[in-house]
Amino acid sequence: MQANHLNPQWQLPSLTDGGKRLARRVTMTAAMALALLAAGCRQDMHNQPKMIPQRGSDMFADQRGARPQVLNTVARGQLHADSYFYTGVVQGANGYREERDLMPFPVTMEVLKRGQERFNIYCTPCHSRVGNGLGEIVQRGYKPAANLHDQVRMAQPVSHYFYVITHGYGAMPDYSSQLTPADRWAVAAYIRALQLSQAATAQDVPAGTQVKALSEEAAEQDLPASYAQPWTLPAATLAQALPSDAKQGTPAMAPAGNPNPKIVIPPSKPAPVAAK
Repeated sequence: MQANHLNPQWQLPSLTDGGKRLARRVTMTAAMALALLAAGCRQDMHNQPKMIPQRGSDMFADQRGARPQVLNTVARGQLHADSYFYTGVVQGANGYREERDLMPFPVTMEVLKRGQERFNIYCTPCHSRVGNGLGEIVQRGYKPAANLHDQVRMAQPVSHYFYVITHGYGAMPDYSSQLTPADRWAVAAYIRALQLSQAATAQDVPAGTQVKALSEEAAEQDLPASYAQPWTLPAATLAQALPSDAKQGTPAMAPAGNPNPKIVIPPSKPAPVAAK
C-alpha cells in the first residue's frame, strides 16, 4: 500500500519568523549578486563608446569620428595676429620680404637682461661674450662665426638678427626651438646694445661718470693686462675647420639657393582708415 504522506523522519523542520527573514535576505542577496554578475558580463567596458583617432563612428551621420574644424577659428595661443613679431619681416612693395630696424615692443632693462642671459647661453660658444666671433668652439676648430661688430653687421637692421636666430644662416643652425619669439627679440635687442657698448667712445659717457680703462679693471681683479686686449684666433687648435662648401652655405653668408625668395606675409596691423 502506498503512503500518501512523507515519512515523518524526512520532513523539514518548520522555520521560525527569524529564520524566515534570514532566508529571504539570503535569497535577495543571491538574486542581486546574480544580477550584478550578469551586468558585468556585458562588453560595455571593453567596447567603450568613445572616439578613436583616425577611425569612423556611428554617432554622426557622416560616419566620421574626427569632426571638421569650425571655419574661421584659431586655437588658443596660436592667433599670431602681429606677423612682424613672429617673423621679423614685412612684405615690401615689390612683394619681397623686408627687414626693419624696429622692435615690436618697448625695450626695457628687463628685456636687455633677458637677452643677455639667453645670448650668454646660446650665442657665446661661437660668437663669444663680446660678439667678436671668436667663441670657445671656434678656437677649437669650428667654422668661424660672424663678428657682430664689423661694418656689415652694424648696418643690419635689428630684425635681421631675429630672422637669423629663427631660420639659421650659413653654418649657423636655427634656434627657434630653444628660444621663444620674445626671447629672440630680446637677444636681438641685446646684440644692438652690445654693438653700442663695443663701439662707445668717451663722448658717449654721461658727464660726471668715472671711466676706467680695461687694463685698470683687469689689474683690480688680479688679471693679466693682456686679458683686456683684443682676442685673436690661435694659430693652431686641437681641430681644424673643414674647407667651406658653397653648396651648403659658407660662414657669414646666406645658405645656398635664392637669397630673396618672394613670399607673402599678412600685414602686421590693419591699415588705418583714411579720414573723410
